[in-house]
Amino acid sequence: MIREIDEALRELVRTRALDGSDVDVVLDAPTTEWAARRNAPTVNLYLYDLREDTRWRERGWAPRTGADGTVTGRVPAPRLFKLSYLVTAWTARPEDEHRLLDALLGALLAVEILPPEMLGNDLEGLRVPLTVGLPPPEDRGFADVWSSLGGQLKPSIDVVLTAPFSSGADLPVGPPVADPTVVSISDMRGPAQERAGGRRARPEERKPPAPAGPAPRTRKPRKKPT
Repeated sequence: MIREIDEALRELVRTRALDGSDVDVVLDAPTTEWAARRNAPTVNLYLYDLREDTRWRERGWAPRTGADGTVTGRVPAPRLFKLSYLVTAWTARPEDEHRLLDALLGALLAVEILPPEMLGNDLEGLRVPLTVGLPPPEDRGFADVWSSLGGQLKPSIDVVLTAPFSSGADLPVGPPVADPTVVSISDMRGPAQERAGGRRARPEERKPPAPAGPAPRTRKPRKKPT
């Protein structure tokens, strides 16, 4: 997933900001050693931070369907991760670097999500929002990033992409139900069946109740003669 986002961001910079020029676009860490080896105008897209955006974490399991629409399993909701890139321009003169930064800023500000045609198969049909120039996390400033890289502080553009990542968990489910639900009930007159959908079916043949016979006569006791 990260590789596809790297390539999509690189393609966006090449086609929208650099317009096919011969400026290199790399993903290397801009350390002092790397800067010393560089020998051509370069735009560096360095992924310096990766963390989950817990504000949008969802709970529960979502159905996973097959090609025919049948539910074949359940998977947890994907988690959204923020990928922070430190975008810098490297040339022989500061003026040229500023021109590159201006072109980069204009191209990135015009895009709110990564263009769908630049996304790979794993991101097909998904939205990957893009933000530019937001303040860095409180626990990691740009000066700290440059200090850890061992390089000198340079003007840079902070680009954050938010992408969904799957945890890989998968909960299998049983086979689909083929027969409708049947609920059997009984009443005072005889058995009845009620099926799903509200239909009520009674047995086609049912013996009528036996007619009630005459009540038995009671004999009065005979009186004894006095």
